[in-house]
Amino acid sequence: MSGPLRVIWDAPPARPAPPRRVWRDWALLGAVVVAAVVEAFLRTELEWRLAGAVILVALAPTLLWRRTHPLAMLLIGQVVAAVFTVATGASTQLFTVAYFLVLVYSLPRWGSGRAIVAGVAALIGSTLLSVATGAMSATDLVGGLAVITAVVSAGLAVRAVTGARARELDRARILERERLARELHDTIAHRMSAIAVQAQAGIAVAGAEDSPAVATLHVIEDEASRTLAEMRGIVGALRRADAPGDPAPQITASLGDDLRALARAGARVGEPSAASTAPATPEILVHLDGDVDALPAELAAATHRIAQESVTNAVRHARHATRIDVHVTVTDAAVVIAVHDDGEHVASARPGFGITGMRERALLSGGTCEAGPAPGGGWLVSADLPRDGGGS
Repeated sequence: MSGPLRVIWDAPPARPAPPRRVWRDWALLGAVVVAAVVEAFLRTELEWRLAGAVILVALAPTLLWRRTHPLAMLLIGQVVAAVFTVATGASTQLFTVAYFLVLVYSLPRWGSGRAIVAGVAALIGSTLLSVATGAMSATDLVGGLAVITAVVSAGLAVRAVTGARARELDRARILERERLARELHDTIAHRMSAIAVQAQAGIAVAGAEDSPAVATLHVIEDEASRTLAEMRGIVGALRRADAPGDPAPQITASLGDDLRALARAGARVGEPSAASTAPATPEILVHLDGDVDALPAELAAATHRIAQESVTNAVRHARHATRIDVHVTVTDAAVVIAVHDDGEHVASARPGFGITGMRERALLSGGTCEAGPAPGGGWLVSADLPRDGGGS
């Protein structure tokens, strides 16, 4: 197979992917049905007009799958039309031709290279069959081939334009991801590295390992190092052209370990010295039910981030809170997250984006996330993330 033919044969389906079915698809279906019925009653000179109208009405639903299965829908129409032509010898109705032209356009617009080649071959074969049976004259043959060529060319042209636009958007997206990666690496990553180094220096200077100050410095060092590792993972994901749009945080060992680390960090920070008047950090209890470490990376990342952000918000905003319970339940169908504290929540003077981010992260995973006052007091964040990857 020569070079140009090989390119056509190996061409993948069109990008971007076909859109979901919209009201225009149903309007097109209704228009074809109405036109077929009206034509059957008004054009009395047509042979087998009622039978042709019934067949077209039966074929009309194939238009709903013309984007996702263009070759199959075209072949269904072609086979039925060929059988009808051979059996009756009748000419094709006007709106039957219009119906077929929609399918012919959809094939080069959405199909793969192999589908286009097979579909064009089927079109040529059915046209020659019509000539052989006398249903189409030589003059009609020339006109029909010209119309088919024009429609196929239109589909290819629209495909080329939308494909070029999609590639341009991909290039712009890659450039933006690279810019974000540079900014994260040059600002936040450097600052987190400096915080970890300063915490290590503070531990070395303090000397007494059992003092609350040293315990706090250990927590700062651990969290800075963990954040730095996650930041490096995000920077690496941003620089990969094939990475998903929402880079997943780097799970250091396992999701279970990362979730339990929330409780360990809270315990180490929450031990004030005897002379300290600062309130202790609430006790953080993590309850895991199910095999959390068996979750896929993106779902594990969403689970970790929602739980982490919920705990951070509770520590920051819950007044007089003494306890934060983190429940993560993994079932065959979903991951259920519930984070509850017993504090008093007050509105922040400068609202942040934590809850909004959690809801967006849950939505990207195909789930839901709600936050608000708990029935028995305190604040509750609950999220339900399906395991079937139902994100959009």
